Amino acid sequence: MANHRITVLGAGFAGLSAIRHLRRRDPDADITLVAPRAELHYLPGIIWIPSGLRRREDLVLPLDKFLRRTRVHFHAGEATGLRERGRVVLTSAGEVANDGLVIATGGRFIKKLPGIEHAITPCEGIAAAERIRDRLEAMEGGRIAVGFAGNPNEPQAMRGGPMFEFLFGIDQQLRREGRRERFELTFFSPSPEPGNRLGPKAVQHLLGEMRRRGIATHLGHKMVRLEADKVVTEGGEIAADLILFMPGMTGNAWFDATDLPRSPGGLLRADAHCRVPDWPRVVVAGDSGSFPGPDWMPKQAHMADLQAVAAATNLLADLRGERADATFAVELACIVDSLDQGTLIWRTPERNWLLPPNRVFHWAKRGFERRYLQRYR
Repeated sequence: MANHRITVLGAGFAGLSAIRHLRRRDPDADITLVAPRAELHYLPGIIWIPSGLRRREDLVLPLDKFLRRTRVHFHAGEATGLRERGRVVLTSAGEVANDGLVIATGGRFIKKLPGIEHAITPCEGIAAAERIRDRLEAMEGGRIAVGFAGNPNEPQAMRGGPMFEFLFGIDQQLRREGRRERFELTFFSPSPEPGNRLGPKAVQHLLGEMRRRGIATHLGHKMVRLEADKVVTEGGEIAADLILFMPGMTGNAWFDATDLPRSPGGLLRADAHCRVPDWPRVVVAGDSGSFPGPDWMPKQAHMADLQAVAAATNLLADLRGERADATFAVELACIVDSLDQGTLIWRTPERNWLLPPNRVFHWAKRGFERRYLQRYR
């Protein structure tokens, strides 16, 4: 019998975790990775770029050795559509046929707020973090506004955690440089309880940390627009010389060229087994998908890894005609870092822990980065 042809779209956390699990479970599968470049961008580390703790070359990992080691073909291109119910992937560099498909192309930030071009969206990538670094270096003083919003149609589709890290990291960086007193920092969010997806204790801790650091807050007011020197909300304006803003997330633009089922927020619908309903042998993992579960289910690397394992397991089972019933644990695990300390937050449907700032957690976050990247070196 011919080996199963499996195509994986996306070289992020979910896509690479799916490849590792697929190869472990099926040594003979014919696996193809489709991505613009054969490299992993370790985005959790961009919080350390403004301070110089990390540079671009620390966070961009070539995947050539990993792909050779795992015997995976690489197709350099961007997905543009699907044919034959997912059996053929259309890309900017031609077509790729498959027997099974893993969609892990991440999400896209909603850029509908008027004037959003005046803000830097940090999690767009390494280049955005470098812009923050360069702007901070050029500023002798001024007003910095940091905030995030969500997708009103998709509670899961937001990424607020890194914004707390940029906020506290910038505060600590300016203190280290001896110029914090020349800056005004303001945190803003349309939510009256920012960070509530991390749990009630986390909200109080984060707001308390802002008070302790002298960071002003502007909460619970719907955003109206951004301007070059201000954030405008229904509850007033925030003067700002530098605006860092993370909007909510939605699905990739290429989804629009397909008949893939979408959630109200624009992500791909998925069941508890990471399968796309009514699309045989098509699974999704990570930021691309909308999964059943609590509204606090995070969009983060750890969750993407857990979903990728379930997606790969069920795809192989479907290809073999076996029962495909693997699920994934819903688990939020993060360390909110501030350059020299970290706060550990862990949440499951049964538990919610918060361990206060400690230098050990900062070094644990750095150690996790090192171990994670080692898998792909």
